[in-house]
Amino acid sequence: MKLKFSLKYFLLTITIFLVEVLIATKLKHIFFVRAYLGDVIVVILIYTFIKSFFKIENNEKLILGILIFSFLVEFAQYFNIAEKLGFREGSLMYIVIGNSFSWIDILCYAVGCLLLFLFVKLQKNNIQNN
Repeated sequence: MKLKFSLKYFLLTITIFLVEVLIATKLKHIFFVRAYLGDVIVVILIYTFIKSFFKIENNEKLILGILIFSFLVEFAQYFNIAEKLGFREGSLMYIVIGNSFSWIDILCYAVGCLLLFLFVKLQKNNIQNN
């Protein structure tokens, strides 16, 4: 892993972040989008954010690390970690960490990481075939 800025991934990160903001603000009334799609996309956002600043050779390990990280954050919600850390309801960190555990969220993170994994494999195969 080397420190290296990627404009492509950075612009992709900004775009995905704006989609997440759109989901949280303008599409929050559409249950499926707010409850599930946002969680699938957030792991992709983390991936593109990391790839914006680091050159990582083993993308599969990165995806696995993101999956484990997202699981840890979700399980921390089970133990109300945001409240125990002293974050007030409605604060940015309270929102980022979250406040309610859900097995469905775990599934959504796994789906997002699976999509990332398939994309990386497909991309790798396209490079090898050219």
